[in-house]
Amino acid sequence: MKEEIQKALEVLRKGGVILYPTDTVWGIGCDATDPQAVAKVYELKRRSDSKSLVLLASDMDMVCRYVREVPEMAIQLVEVNDKPMTIIYPDALSGPSPAAGEPLPKADRHCLAFNTVASDGTVGIRIPMMGFCQQLAAKLGRPIVSTSANISGEPTPKKFAEISQEVKDAVDHIVDPSLEKGASGHSSSIIKVGLDYSIEIIRK
Repeated sequence: MKEEIQKALEVLRKGGVILYPTDTVWGIGCDATDPQAVAKVYELKRRSDSKSLVLLASDMDMVCRYVREVPEMAIQLVEVNDKPMTIIYPDALSGPSPAAGEPLPKADRHCLAFNTVASDGTVGIRIPMMGFCQQLAAKLGRPIVSTSANISGEPTPKKFAEISQEVKDAVDHIVDPSLEKGASGHSSSIIKVGLDYSIEIIRK
């Protein structure tokens, strides 16, 4: 696994896009602080960049570095959670978006790429229940984009064998498929939390 992590890291650090197994389904990923890399993911997915992306973080310390104020309720949910769970956090720390016609900004490691964050400033982050993903994010030192490995509108592939050749050909690196044994094959639950202790279940 160490060798696979190193290979994926080299691609992520260069602004590349990887195809990799997560604790839920196969994902398309990149460095979540790099707007140019994120744009490649949207292009590959043929998806509007007005939609936000789910990110993977190694632990709550990493989440806290990219969200201005983490709701206490979110910390409590993570502590008791035993299944894949994505939390939508308020007020993400994100970089500036370019004006129309301007080039995309370069990566700023201290904030999320503007195109990973929803229009209301929220961001969905999951701490994966899989060693490979946790270690990859930890060694990168930043969150990783994790969007399902399919063209927008097509079925979500649960296993590597279900991923289209078009997607495989479009990424810069494919992680060893044997590592998918740690994936559940099901999408995570999605819960939106607020600083006022509000909770909204988006997907069970």
